[in-house]
Formats: sequence, C-alpha cells, structure tokens
Amino acid sequence: MRSDPKETGLRQVFDDLVRFETMLWNALDRRLQAECALSLGSLNTMLVIASTEHCRVYDIASALVITVGGASQAVDRLEAAGWCARQPNPADRRSSIVVLTERGEKLLAAGGAVFDAELEHRLREPLSATALGHLGRTLGTLRRAHARDEDDPAG
Repeated sequence: MRSDPKETGLRQVFDDLVRFETMLWNALDRRLQAECALSLGSLNTMLVIASTEHCRVYDIASALVITVGGASQAVDRLEAAGWCARQPNPADRRSSIVVLTERGEKLLAAGGAVFDAELEHRLREPLSATALGHLGRTLGTLRRAHARDEDDPAG
C-alpha cells in the first residue's frame, strides 16, 4: 500500500514541528535549570502572572492551554517556593488573584534574560528576519484556526 505524497508531507510537517518543539523546550529548560534553578514550566507560568492584570488560575490555564487543575498545581509549586502568592479577589470571593512576590519578580527578570538569550540562539540565529516573521505568522494562523475548531467542534 502506497502512501499519498500529500499525506506523507503533512506527516513530515507534524513530525518536524513536534520534534522541534520538544528539542526547543528541553534546551530552554536545561539552560534555565542550570543558570537560575528554574524550570521552563515555572517560567511560563510566571510570565503569564506578570503579564495578566488580576491574574486568576483560570487565566493561566487559558494562556498556557492546560487544565485548571494543572494551572492550580503550577501555582501551588510557585507559592511553595515563595515566588507567588494568592490574594483574595475583590471582584469574586470564589477565586483568588495570583501575584508574583518580590523574590518571584527578581527570578522572573533573571530567568527572562536567560530565556530571551536562548530564544535568540535557537530561533533568530538560524533564521532570517523574513523567515522568522513567516514562521511566527504561520504558527499564529494555525493556533487561531485550531482555537476556532475547538470553539465549534461541528466545524
């Protein structure tokens, strides 16, 4: 049975995309662990907290495309390390606002610098500005299309 060349091409794109994502995640995580004793997962969560006004666990889950339970566990780990704190939500007593502590803000600044440097090395150095722009727009288009499909499973 022969494979359809079109199908094989899509499989190769999938394979390259997923494998590169894994390689990139691992490289970023290794460097963050070595230089800041910070995991990439924790940095990702901290980036969302820092950039989201009145950040709730739900906001973290939505931004990182993970479950609310997973986001809550991530916040628990950050809180246990002293990098964030939960505060009462004045607009909704059933939820909390998550904020970075002073220690968390300092760690985010250090980790963010390492993160940015590694992204420069892994993405900007091997790609031209045009290619990087195309990649960014293409991935954004795919994410939006997927989000629409998720919102309307009937398609």
